Amino acid sequence: MRRCTGFRTGRLTLKRVSAFPAGLARLRSGQVSPAAALLALLLAVVPLAPAWAQQIASATKAASLLTVERIYGQPSLSGSLTNGLEWSPDGKLLGYFQRSGESSEAKTEIWGLEAATGKRRRLVDSEVLAEILPKPGGAQNQQTGLGRIAPQRYFWSPTGDALLFVSPDSLYWFDLNKKTGKKLTPARPEKDPDKAAIHDPKFSPDGRWVSFVRGYDLWAVSVTAGQEKQLTHGGREELRNGQLDWVYPEELDIRTAYWWSPDSSQIAYLQMDEQPVTKYPLVNFLSYTGETETMRYPIAGDANPIVRVGVVPVAGAAASATDANLRWIDTGRDTNIYIARVDWLRDSKRLAIQRLNRQQNKLELLFADAADGRSQVALTEEDKYWINLHDDLYFFTDGQRFLWSSERDGFRHLYLYDLSGKLLKQVTRGAWEVTGLAGVDEKRRAIYFTATEKSPIERHLYRVSLDDGALGRVTREDGTHGINMAPDAAHYVDTYSNAMTPPRQELAQADGTRVAVVNENKVAELAAYALQPVEFFTVPGADETPLEAMIIKPAGFDASKKYPALVHLYGGPHGQVVRNAWGSSNFLWHQMMAQKGFLIFAVDNRGMAARGHAFETPLFHRMGQVELADQLAGVSYLKSLPYVDGARIGIWGWSYGGYMTCYAMLNAPEVFKAGFAGAPVTDWRQYDTIYTERYMGLPKDNAEGYKNSSPVTHAAKLKGKLLIAAGTDDDNVHFANTVELSEQFIQAGRYAEIQIYPGRGHGISDRPARLHLFRRVTQFFLDNL
Repeated sequence: MRRCTGFRTGRLTLKRVSAFPAGLARLRSGQVSPAAALLALLLAVVPLAPAWAQQIASATKAASLLTVERIYGQPSLSGSLTNGLEWSPDGKLLGYFQRSGESSEAKTEIWGLEAATGKRRRLVDSEVLAEILPKPGGAQNQQTGLGRIAPQRYFWSPTGDALLFVSPDSLYWFDLNKKTGKKLTPARPEKDPDKAAIHDPKFSPDGRWVSFVRGYDLWAVSVTAGQEKQLTHGGREELRNGQLDWVYPEELDIRTAYWWSPDSSQIAYLQMDEQPVTKYPLVNFLSYTGETETMRYPIAGDANPIVRVGVVPVAGAAASATDANLRWIDTGRDTNIYIARVDWLRDSKRLAIQRLNRQQNKLELLFADAADGRSQVALTEEDKYWINLHDDLYFFTDGQRFLWSSERDGFRHLYLYDLSGKLLKQVTRGAWEVTGLAGVDEKRRAIYFTATEKSPIERHLYRVSLDDGALGRVTREDGTHGINMAPDAAHYVDTYSNAMTPPRQELAQADGTRVAVVNENKVAELAAYALQPVEFFTVPGADETPLEAMIIKPAGFDASKKYPALVHLYGGPHGQVVRNAWGSSNFLWHQMMAQKGFLIFAVDNRGMAARGHAFETPLFHRMGQVELADQLAGVSYLKSLPYVDGARIGIWGWSYGGYMTCYAMLNAPEVFKAGFAGAPVTDWRQYDTIYTERYMGLPKDNAEGYKNSSPVTHAAKLKGKLLIAAGTDDDNVHFANTVELSEQFIQAGRYAEIQIYPGRGHGISDRPARLHLFRRVTQFFLDNL
């Protein structure tokens, strides 16, 4: 499930206190004074604001009041980060996009930052890009946010002396030494742009070939000769060679469907047969003829794509599905499985394939012979609940050992194995989570990774010695550090933020010593809004487990008054709301609501991320119930505060948070007066196989659990005011979820407000729709709380 968690939290000159069991310490009050001009502005933005909100506005001393228009306007109040950060293969140079000018006159160049010195130099200027790349159809590239000649992405050649650029249907090569470029792929006469489109381009490790997917088949083109070679045949929309379907990247977090061998002689790939998968219609309701597109979408309990692993040689004659050179890997007789990950071992003779059963409680690491297709199990992970996948597999250059991560001791940690599958040692341990492998320095026998060791609401970079297990934290500033480490693990880019500070980017040595600021990203305008501070604390959950929580008090806070509270939640697996990280537009919307007199509250219930596997599993086979119990425990604490009006508590969330909002409004109608649900699941039988079955099992095995966990079952319990927003083109949580709940409200004689966004997807993210939505959500809570 795409996690639209929205609001994230952090700290700035804040103290961490405990409400377990003691009460929350008071924050310092914001600076306040009368401001008639601000009152007039508030009334202009929210003409129907109740009297209490008008009183808050008149007491606010902030220089400016946030508005929906400014929060979702341009330039962004989150600033802008440097795009296209790509390390050269030797780790000596960091490439990036450099933009100058505005709108249609904007120019894009590729620059490089020397890792050792921090010196910058231009790699490709805008005039050269204009010569070698076709002009885009639109004024701005949505992926990079760059205008004019704006490549979506570029790729370093393995030798570091050239860059590869990609347009929708062509590949372009630029020689960094000669400063010349050329088109690698000839124009295609295809009338159907989907058949001509190029996907997932990659260099071969020796730099002689560039591979890509076109027309659902694998291709390769020679860098020197420019000659194309079709490697697989027979690909079509329902039988994909080297191209992913919808559900695998969405729920297994796999980003490619083919892999070069280290010696560049062959490619392993996934063939995805989607013929058994349900065709799901997406209707264009704005067309006069009811235009309909179909997608393959496996709903819980139904058929998945049948996936197998093939190996095709690149040298020699082109392969076909009947070619003796095309080899299929034996992954077992059971095809009702998931091929979750594929990697090559260093010897280019064997593949590492991760096979996950349909129930997702058994993960096997297979080592397969690429020549004869035979495989054997090297390692097995089993869990009574479910297995969380990872990307922490690393094969050492000695060809004898590999790193692996596991939650077998209750928390994700790193383990060292030999190739026979024998455990050599546990590398990290403790009541905290490794969140990702960042890099390995084999010469210095050091492993770098990100983790929650300091706090579950933060992310930091750590170093551990392979020799003695000595552990050290590299990043020091409190908050969240996103790490992009160089291939040689000698330097890294740190994208750092906290709740009150938008992200900035810095280049540092592996020991944490700063080399250069990549992008300071200071947003001076934020100071004008006098943002309210955030405070973190813990509250006891329904079973007394301490839960991470946060609060933002209203502007001009007065402890003698009673304030309405707005609870924000996600609630589901792998998500967090309470984080010491910048939360972008949703965080700013919360700040706007605090200026209007709302108290903002969030608590991360059991079932969510970063607290260990045992913290996640209570929701198993009964989603919604444990999450709501903990949210209600948080609300009980909230209502104990003398300045919170317990009769005016609202709730909102998106995606799983939208589901939880519906579930809470229906199952705790006496607690929540109003709720807003964005893109909610309302019936788990309508959601996809991988996500739903992981936590709920198969519908035939857990019919009662599916029934009790779905809001449609409880529609008759609605008492408060509920607003639901849904996009008709949502390919993730289908619009039918909202339609089904609406029908149950009709049958029960209950009423909810439903806002439909034609042609919009899961995030309803375009500016006109976003403005429309959050204007309405703002007024909805002002009217009903």
